[in-house]
Amino acid sequence: MPVTQNGVQLTVAISEKAAEKIKYFAEKDGIEENVGVRVAVKGGGCSGLTYDLKITGDLADSDTEKVVEQYGVKVIVEKKSYIYLVGTELDFSDGLNGKGFVFENPNAKKACGCGTSFSI
Repeated sequence: MPVTQNGVQLTVAISEKAAEKIKYFAEKDGIEENVGVRVAVKGGGCSGLTYDLKITGDLADSDTEKVVEQYGVKVIVEKKSYIYLVGTELDFSDGLNGKGFVFENPNAKKACGCGTSFSI
């Protein structure tokens, strides 16, 4: 189900747990203001496309990036990656199968076995 905020579908939504982890890693990196995560899609991986995440304290460039804020964290998406990420939710898993950020992307038609690349 698409994640919405004030009736508008979010490009990339984040879970509360993912937001907590982003804040934790930002604090460890000395980032205190404008806590956010840059999300992009790049060519590569065994399925053709990979996710690129970078925790940041930088402001978004309104000409080339879209911003959504949830749980006190800015999610900054490159406009050229927007089409690949509409409706995606970023979560954090710390279960037995590994720890890390996990993308639930409704646009992905195929994913690799390791879960780090996908195709549309």
